[in-house]
Amino acid sequence: MLTGKKFRLNRETIAIETIREVRGVVMVPSGEIVTVLHGPTADDKRMVDVRWNDRTLVMFAVDVKVRGTEVLDESAGA
Repeated sequence: MLTGKKFRLNRETIAIETIREVRGVVMVPSGEIVTVLHGPTADDKRMVDVRWNDRTLVMFAVDVKVRGTEVLDESAGA
């Protein structure tokens, strides 16, 4: 389970943002930290909801795991 974990992305990574029921692609730059809000779920093991720069996005769980490094120390995000 990834919920609640923070990851620093090692590579630019694609995400999806929904604004007013319209979905759009967002590229999260390398070096940014995302926090997993929810997921993956038993129904969908591929997608996770993340928080990045006060935005809620959806990312592939595999991208978060493979392109990110878990941030264990709160000061590492500064």
